[in-house]
Amino acid sequence: MRVGVIGGGAAGFFSAIMVKENYPDADVTIFEKTSHILSKVKISGGGRCNLTNAAPSIKELCQSYPRGESRLKKAFNIFNNKDTMKWFESRGVPLTVQNDNSVFPLSQDSQTIIDCFLKEAAIKKIQIVKGRGVNAIDQLGNKLQIHFSDIKISPEKFDKVIVATGGSPDIEGLKWLQKLNHKIESPVPSLFTFNIPDDTITDLSGIVVEKTTVTIQGTNYFSEGPLLITHWGMSGPSILKLSSFGARFLNQRGYIFNIRVNWINESNNDLIFKKLLTISEENRAKILSNFRPYLLPERLWCHLIKKSELPLNRKWGELGKRGLNKLLNTLTNDTYAVKGRTSFKEEFVTCGGISLENIDFNTMQSKVCDNLYFAGEILDIDGITGGYNLQAAWTTGFIAAKLL
Repeated sequence: MRVGVIGGGAAGFFSAIMVKENYPDADVTIFEKTSHILSKVKISGGGRCNLTNAAPSIKELCQSYPRGESRLKKAFNIFNNKDTMKWFESRGVPLTVQNDNSVFPLSQDSQTIIDCFLKEAAIKKIQIVKGRGVNAIDQLGNKLQIHFSDIKISPEKFDKVIVATGGSPDIEGLKWLQKLNHKIESPVPSLFTFNIPDDTITDLSGIVVEKTTVTIQGTNYFSEGPLLITHWGMSGPSILKLSSFGARFLNQRGYIFNIRVNWINESNNDLIFKKLLTISEENRAKILSNFRPYLLPERLWCHLIKKSELPLNRKWGELGKRGLNKLLNTLTNDTYAVKGRTSFKEEFVTCGGISLENIDFNTMQSKVCDNLYFAGEILDIDGITGGYNLQAAWTTGFIAAKLL
């Protein structure tokens, strides 16, 4: 059996390796259009490779996928995060789990994962062809013929083909698959940070608030978690998660929208007011800037006082009900105008791709083209930051490699 794998990234390598484990006599070739293989693995997790997430249950794991959640429930029963960790550890890659359940190689170096794949590929005699782009696939009876971007290179026939090219930034990069009658969900960016130009909040660059709630104004999109203030706006898990779940909506808005930040992650205004009232009664002589509620960072607290239109040297005992309500509103309903986005580090994640309607998730085989399989971000599946996107790549690659 001859198997062609299109794409030299995480899903491509993993599926190729698993094909050889399932079919040791198969002739497997990986085609990578660039001169670099596993480039996205290299930069994942800031160069440390956040290879999965140790979420305790499949249900919790699935909740971190804005697109693909329902179908992944079935897929994760076949190969999930625990299986991923066992797979790497059994191949001599010790792992470590962070407090947020993100999983990294103990070496804290993505090269460890790359070396593991290259070693497995060499042992299993998988051919790796770099600089070989693909621009078309034809069905020839029960075989598939791959046409390469370089017309000087003759097409090659395969019994099975796995497409694992990763996400495409635009629909043009998916037209060759659309010609095979696959439905394409238009690609748009996911996992990005928010630009907030001309706002003094950027003067607080570097500050992290561990527990926040961020809402896209006028919608039901919200997220909770740490928020990082940057020199261009806001980032951190709460922002990245919000960008992922709101990806299509934000794209339609041209990335011009307002967010509301609840800096204390508390929604009960009565409880908040009572706490602020108690502080004002017990610390009447102290000035606002010298006594910070909810252990907020000092510079942020001063920023919020000013935004509440209160003097920094106002005493707590002089606030009165009106002053306390001003603080309450700013703490829980602080509004910022977002104008644009910035990619998260060097990582690029898209939502969109091959419609899941066209895929049999028992096999990852196309429903419209026999013997053609899909794995990884080429599918309309994407997760929030924390190892979820690579886990989807391992799972879909594992299932596709069964070639049923």
